[in-house]
Amino acid sequence: MLTYLALKYLHVIGACVLLGTGAGIAFFMLMAHRTQDAGVIAGVARIVVIADYLFTATAVVLQPVTGLALAWQAGYALHQGWIVVSVLLYLAVGALWVPVVWMQVRMRDLAASALRAGTPLPPQYHTLFRWWIAFGIPAFAAVLVIVWLMIARPTLQLY
Repeated sequence: MLTYLALKYLHVIGACVLLGTGAGIAFFMLMAHRTQDAGVIAGVARIVVIADYLFTATAVVLQPVTGLALAWQAGYALHQGWIVVSVLLYLAVGALWVPVVWMQVRMRDLAASALRAGTPLPPQYHTLFRWWIAFGIPAFAAVLVIVWLMIARPTLQLY
């Protein structure tokens, strides 16, 4: 069994990966989009999709496992307000992240098709990009709130 410190280390690293990968993906996708170059967008989106599957998905699985183990070892009740709000936000982030990954895959494919055809990016790409931003901003903000809740562990009376 992992010690409390080892679990905490893994949990913090997982949070760093979620924040870092999320910020990095957003930055690179935004910079690629600004070029309006289908080749740049297709190449960056290809790498972004790989990074999301490799890093983000791994951290997404690791976080609740280490979080539950930490709560158990530290003696926290899972019904404490900060834990409940963190879990609810985590589920909301997941509900936003899954469509974002699909959007990235679709934007990658649309950009690659435009590149092959020698045409401008189609309107569907631009619509998806707007939705990607609309889903990504609240998801990233929620992750920041979760990290704050994990650090501050405020007393929240929910019921």
